[in-house]
Amino acid sequence: MSRKIIAILRGIAPDEVLQISEALIDAGITSIEVPLNSPNPFDSIKAMVDAFGQTALIGAGTVLTPDDVQRLHQIGAGMVVSPDCNPRVIVATKQLGMKSYPGVMTPTECFTALRNGADGLKLFPGSLIGPDGLKAIKAVLPEGTQTYAVGGASAANFADWFAAGVDGFGIGSALYKPGTKVDDIKARAKDIVAAYDAGKP
Repeated sequence: MSRKIIAILRGIAPDEVLQISEALIDAGITSIEVPLNSPNPFDSIKAMVDAFGQTALIGAGTVLTPDDVQRLHQIGAGMVVSPDCNPRVIVATKQLGMKSYPGVMTPTECFTALRNGADGLKLFPGSLIGPDGLKAIKAVLPEGTQTYAVGGASAANFADWFAAGVDGFGIGSALYKPGTKVDDIKARAKDIVAAYDAGKP
């Protein structure tokens, strides 16, 4: 089962990325991004692509420029996630055959992202939009639009988001913060996967 959960490893260092990625994949989370404001992010992403690129979708978050998109493509990344809706980043991502998940908060940003080819919408910050906000926006989005709640989504509120029509989640600090031990990440990932499976319609 391919779950629509993107693990966000903000602040991770290259020397810990393989062990943590393996723990996430073993738990059933097979989409993983390293934000570009982490230490040496391109080194981490390349190591992950080389080790797990056949079994997981590996990419970057906090991608702000087409130049970053180009560099990610060169190291084999398959996914570009941004905090904002930048048409130039979306178009560059799609031209290079990668998945595009731009950050959106308003209907205007949602439609701008979709018109430029986004694969899914990252509702960010999810804690401000909330399930009620998503429900209102979903009423006008094209059928089949993929929505991901990011920022404030956790196992504790998956059911509320699913009830509002969300498709997936980006999980950051509820899963990983710098210094989190691998065993703790395994336990958290297991709980998140169980909550996702239990709540998914």
